[in-house]
Amino acid sequence: MIKKILVALLLLPTLVYAQINTERVMMIARNALYFEDYVLSIQYFNQVINAKPYLYEPYFFRGLAKINLDDFQGAEADCDKAIERNPFVVGAYQIRGLARIRQNKYDGAIEDYKKALHYAPENITLLHNLVLCYIQKKDYKEAEENLETMLKVAPKYTRAYLMRGEVALKQQDTIRALKDFNTAIEMDKYDPDAWASRAIVQLQQSKYAEAESDFNHAIRLSARNAGNYINRALARFHQNNLRGAMSDYDLALDIDPNNFIGHYNRGLLRAQVGDDNRAIEDFDFVLEIEPDNMMATFNRGLLRAQTGDYRGAIKDYTTVIDQYPNFLAGYYHRAEARKKIGDKKGAEMDDFKLMKAQLDRQNGVTTKDVAQNVEEGEEEDGSKTRKKSDKNMNNYRKIVIADDSEQERQYKSDYRGRVQDRNVNIQLEPMFALTYYEKASDVKRFVNFHKFIDELNQSKVYPKRLLITDMEAPLTEEQVKFHFALIDAHTSAIVEDDRSASKRFARALDFYLVQDFTSSIEDLTKAILLDDTFFPAYFMRSLVRYKQLEYQKAEEVAAAKQGGDTSQKEITAVDYDVVKADLDRVITLAPDFVYAYYNRGNVQAMLKDYRAALVDYDKAIELNRDFADAYFNRGLTHIFLGNNKQGITDLSKAGELGIVSAYNIIKRFTDQPE
Repeated sequence: MIKKILVALLLLPTLVYAQINTERVMMIARNALYFEDYVLSIQYFNQVINAKPYLYEPYFFRGLAKINLDDFQGAEADCDKAIERNPFVVGAYQIRGLARIRQNKYDGAIEDYKKALHYAPENITLLHNLVLCYIQKKDYKEAEENLETMLKVAPKYTRAYLMRGEVALKQQDTIRALKDFNTAIEMDKYDPDAWASRAIVQLQQSKYAEAESDFNHAIRLSARNAGNYINRALARFHQNNLRGAMSDYDLALDIDPNNFIGHYNRGLLRAQVGDDNRAIEDFDFVLEIEPDNMMATFNRGLLRAQTGDYRGAIKDYTTVIDQYPNFLAGYYHRAEARKKIGDKKGAEMDDFKLMKAQLDRQNGVTTKDVAQNVEEGEEEDGSKTRKKSDKNMNNYRKIVIADDSEQERQYKSDYRGRVQDRNVNIQLEPMFALTYYEKASDVKRFVNFHKFIDELNQSKVYPKRLLITDMEAPLTEEQVKFHFALIDAHTSAIVEDDRSASKRFARALDFYLVQDFTSSIEDLTKAILLDDTFFPAYFMRSLVRYKQLEYQKAEEVAAAKQGGDTSQKEITAVDYDVVKADLDRVITLAPDFVYAYYNRGNVQAMLKDYRAALVDYDKAIELNRDFADAYFNRGLTHIFLGNNKQGITDLSKAGELGIVSAYNIIKRFTDQPE
């Protein structure tokens, strides 16, 4: 008996340590997940699962990470395991439903959302996704019933009206659809999808001027939606505004360079205005995507003949004729091209084919291909457009529109359930950090520079070049392994020399990159104790503390929403004093380090002390007249204070310097004519 007690006492510290360690790893993992470092978070969740495979949480959160990495099958499997361990977690059904949707398993998704709604009957996200599943299954009755439930729970939810309008359209009820779209616009005139939805109905009704006007509104509010430009081009085309239509196709292809309809239709319009060589480029692109597209092949053949490339034209015509041996226009144009290169025999053969077809027609003989087209209802009509799936070669000159199955509204795929629930439309540019990795930017911005940081890089003390950036990149699997190995290497170096602030700072950066914020702060504090003039340590400690607080606030909000444990200390403005104190110290030690003013401005703005934020942004811009992020955030801060004119001036400057999202916000806060 005594021996058993001794064994238990010996094991107790180990068990307690394992529990504390697992909890800490879980916290770091969720931290990584919150900051969108998905690959890293999965590695931490794996550790927790290996230590305690009976817990549901690591499976659930690993599923969240996987769904953000588009590993839908893996996400579904993890949610299965989470539900096996705890069948009462609403979120697990929600995320598994989303994973199933992405695999087109709509019945399974519906089952999950119904189960989740049993526990949370007023959850709008669940109802939203359930309705979209029914729309995908064409079960419009169930969709409408659940939409009625949704509108009872949330009568101001504009997406419900948009979805109900979509269901009405699917049932050919344009009057009811327009009523819902009008209601959505009245409720939220800043929703681009509402304007675009109504515009599409107006296109179908041949109200092209009204459709163009609504697409103008949609584009002002969401300038990066290629589909709106494609559709506005169609409205302009029907009003004979060919240049305007081509301009829209240009804009659409800047956003979505691989858009089939954009290239095909722009090629047709370029041909109409005589821009033959660039039209050929468009059809070349279409044929790279769809080598068997005979209409694109024939149009390219016509353009090749137009530019004098008769052999290339003959090759294209022959390709089409091989597929459609009774396509008479192909023989006619090939005969003309053959005559141009002196191929009299080939031209005579094509002319003979044409003559025979004429005689057959006069004698009432119908070729097999023509008869088949008539049976399928594909004979040429008087319209200016054709569906993408239309294979009738006589329609080769017509503008392409998407098939009904492809004409989905943007919200059609707007399933809810991602990890973050943030307002991505209007938010401050993020905090600056010292790191080794940076996201690639579509728009070239200025290189962020400071003399002291450059000197650190020149000293080769750190394993990689230190970057000053507010576009931090999540780590790849290889980078995660690299920094875990560096932590071990730096630990060995610190054991040999524990008086080096630089070594402590280097390990702190590694801990920061693997999202172990507690260990990072410990090392940064030690570095400051060893050298209280080393301002990068204060700068990074302020950032890590800020991120810790932001994560804790997000956890509080999530717990409150789910009715979970809210007993933890509430984060208040006082908690941010330590963040500001570190930035104050940076400014004292390096008054020209512009990023400290900027970060402090961000903290003040987040705390809604907008006037203090403006002072910091002013100083940052005074030190760097080309500081795009400071102009952007100062512009938003002015808008938060109601000074729209000053705000728009700053946002315009930010856009000029490379922050393209500034233009969307300018459009939103500039009074537009109704």
